[in-house]
Amino acid sequence: MAIPSFVDRVTLHVSAGRGGNGVASVHREKFKPLGGPDGGNGGPGGSVILRVESDVTTLLDYHHSPKRRAEHGGHGAGAHRNGGHGADLVLPVPDGTVVTDTRGNVLADMVGPGTELVVAAGGRGGLGNAALASSKRKAPGFALLGEPGDEIEIVLELKVVADIGLVGFPSAGKSSLIAAISRARPKIADYPFTTLVPNLGVVTAGDTTFTVADVPGLIEGASEGRGLGHDFLRHIERCAALVHVIDTATMEPGRNPVDDLDVIERELARYGGLEDRPRLVALNKIDVPDGRDLSDIVIDDLTARGLRVIPVSAASGEGLRELTFAMAGIVQAARAEKPDVETTRIVLRPPSADGRADFTVKETGEGWRVRGEKPERWVRQTDFSNDEAVGFLADRLNRLGVETRLVELGAVEGDTVLIGHPDNAVVFDFKPGLDAGAENLARRGEDSRFDESRPAARRRREIQEGLEERAEGETRADVARRLRDPARGGASGPSSYEIGGADDPDWAEQDPDA
Repeated sequence: MAIPSFVDRVTLHVSAGRGGNGVASVHREKFKPLGGPDGGNGGPGGSVILRVESDVTTLLDYHHSPKRRAEHGGHGAGAHRNGGHGADLVLPVPDGTVVTDTRGNVLADMVGPGTELVVAAGGRGGLGNAALASSKRKAPGFALLGEPGDEIEIVLELKVVADIGLVGFPSAGKSSLIAAISRARPKIADYPFTTLVPNLGVVTAGDTTFTVADVPGLIEGASEGRGLGHDFLRHIERCAALVHVIDTATMEPGRNPVDDLDVIERELARYGGLEDRPRLVALNKIDVPDGRDLSDIVIDDLTARGLRVIPVSAASGEGLRELTFAMAGIVQAARAEKPDVETTRIVLRPPSADGRADFTVKETGEGWRVRGEKPERWVRQTDFSNDEAVGFLADRLNRLGVETRLVELGAVEGDTVLIGHPDNAVVFDFKPGLDAGAENLARRGEDSRFDESRPAARRRREIQEGLEERAEGETRADVARRLRDPARGGASGPSSYEIGGADDPDWAEQDPDA
C-alpha cells in the first residue's frame, strides 16, 4: 500500500479536556474545631486549538492520527488548593485550511499565519465547597463536578493560498514552467499524470514576490471526476489569476491550442466560482519548430478573444521574463484591492440547546423535557450520590424559574421531568416546593428537604395562601392561629409558630398529620 506524501482532506475527531472536580473539605487545626470549608476548585480542561503555521504544507499528520485529545484539568484539594489547568492542544495546519463539520457547514476559513480557531473548548472546573459557602449555607458538604470538554468531528480541507494558478492538460509543461521560474523542483517526466499533487513555487519579478500553483491532471470531464483535476481544483479557488499553459507541440491527434483552451474553460465553468479571475495564455514549447509555427497561427485568434497571449519555452527560457512580469502586474493589482489579512483568534461557541439564553419546557411522550444551557450545565456539575448536592441543584433550578414554568404548564407532583438531550437526559420525579432557604442542619452530604415528611413546607404554603384572604389588621401570626383553630375552619392543635415549629416533637405528637 502506497504511503501518501501529500494529504489535503482529512476527517479529525477532537476532544477537549474535562474540567477537574471541586472538593468538599473542612479546615482542621488543633484548637480550631470550626475551621470552615476550605475545598479548592477544579482546574479547567485544555482546549483544542487549530493554528495556521507557515511551514506546514500538508495535513498528512492528521491522516495518520485522526483522533486528538487535550489534557484534563486537575482536581481541587483541601486548604483552598485549586486544581491545575489542563494544557491546550495546539494543532498546526497549513495556510488556507477550511474547517467544516461532517454535514459540510463551514466553521472557519483559516487564512494568514498565526490565525487560531478554538475548535473544542475545555470543560469548566467544578467549584469546591469553599466557593459554594454563603450566608445561608455556611458549611456545604458537597462540591461541583467538572464539566466534560467539547467533543466534535471536523473535516479539514486544504485550499492552497497561491497568487497564480496554472491550468492545462497533462504534459502541457506546467511542472517544467514552475521549475523554470522558481526554485521548486517537482517531478518531471514524459508521460501523462506525472504530477500527482499540487506544486507550489515562489517567483520574484522585479519588486514583486508571489506564489504559483498548478493543478495536476486537468482533462475533459474533470469536473465530473475524470482524471485528477477534480480532486485538486479547490487549490486554485484563492488565486488572483489563472494561466492557461497550452502545449503547442503535442503529438496527440485532434488536439490544437484553441480546442484545448475551450475544453479547460468548460471544466472551470462547471466547477464554478472562477469566472471573474483574469486569464493569461502561455503557449508553451515554442522551442520545438512545429510548436513555434502553431503558436504563430493561433495567437491572433486567442488575442481576438481579449486574452493576453505570451509564447514561452520552459526548456529554453524564452518568454519567461515577460510571463512573470505579466503575472506580477496582475498580482499587484489584486493586492492593492484586497484588505490586509490580520491574525485572528476564532472561538467556536455553539448556541444553547434551544436557541434561548435561559430554558424551554416542552411536554413529550416521555415527560416534561427541559432544555437550556444553564440547566444542562448544572446537571452535568451535580454529584447525584450526594443529597445535599441534589438539593443545591433543585435550588438553582427553582431560582431560574423551572419549577414555576412546569406548574404553569400543568405539571403535577410525580410527573417525569427530563433535563438535557434525549440521548443522555437526567430523569427526575417532579416534586414542587423544594425551596432554597435556611442553613441545612442535616449531616454532611444529606438534605432534609428530601425527606418524605415535609410539614413545615406545607405549613408555609397554607399560611401564604391564607394571607390572600386575611382581614384588615390581621398579621401573619393571626393567620397562622386561624388556620390552626378548629372553630374557625382550621386544623386541630396549636400553631407551629406558638410552639417552636413543625419539627417540635411535642407538636408532632398532637398533630398526627404533621
